[in-house]
Amino acid sequence: MSAIKKIYKINDMQQYSDRIRENAECLAFVPTMGFLHEGHLALLKKARKLADVVVASIFVNPSQFGPGEDLESYPRNIERDLELMEKEHVDAVFIPDAKDIYPDRFQTYVELQSLPEHLCGLSRPVLFKGVATIVSKLFNIVKPHIAVFGQKDFQQLLVIKQMVCDLNYDIEIVGVPTVREKDGLAMSSRNSYLSQEERIHALSLYKSLNKALEMAKAGERDTSKIIKEATDIIISCPDSTIDYIMICDSETLKNLDTIDRPALMALAVKIGTTRLIDNMILQI
Repeated sequence: MSAIKKIYKINDMQQYSDRIRENAECLAFVPTMGFLHEGHLALLKKARKLADVVVASIFVNPSQFGPGEDLESYPRNIERDLELMEKEHVDAVFIPDAKDIYPDRFQTYVELQSLPEHLCGLSRPVLFKGVATIVSKLFNIVKPHIAVFGQKDFQQLLVIKQMVCDLNYDIEIVGVPTVREKDGLAMSSRNSYLSQEERIHALSLYKSLNKALEMAKAGERDTSKIIKEATDIIISCPDSTIDYIMICDSETLKNLDTIDRPALMALAVKIGTTRLIDNMILQI
């Protein structure tokens, strides 16, 4: 197995991608904030199936963290990340410095109007401005034909798809289903924050989603009744704090009173001090 190529400078990454494109090879890109888990590996596996060359990035993006959020404490382990990427046959990894991505006089941001006004955007108002900006910059640096993202961050996936459409990026966006632990907990780098007891309580998110799906399949269409059942499951855990539990249109993210179309149930819950998100499409 050839060693993974590590690229640190923007110009070097652009030149690498130019050579790939000149060779008429397909380049797939998987942006990450590092501290990889099986969910990230599923994205890398998908990219490997779709393209001749796979590039990943490791960059904890400061512009998507608000005041008091976990930018400084966000888990990091680049050496382990590189080992895992190499096992998944990633060809190159882009590891930029924040000072190069956001130099002193940086002043241009990408901001969507309506999609960020729902779900996580309500309690994390800078999140999607930061996400859209960094993904836009990475697209311009890596120049992929395909980019792969996880459906666990469903709102993020919609934001990126909308941005690609609006700004005419010639990039195919591919979503990969949420990867879960054996007991159903959605894979997340932030799971590492959970104590043993909190880890058990975190299963309430998956249990509430399954209850919602069960009710929808049984014919329940009133979203308030489904949300109440889900709320009861989560608040039964003593260390849980609900940020939101919503059932919304799976394309616009606007709240639904009645399930009369493909609906997304999404939730964000703090277990102890750790904020977790999860979602599920409620088929009708």
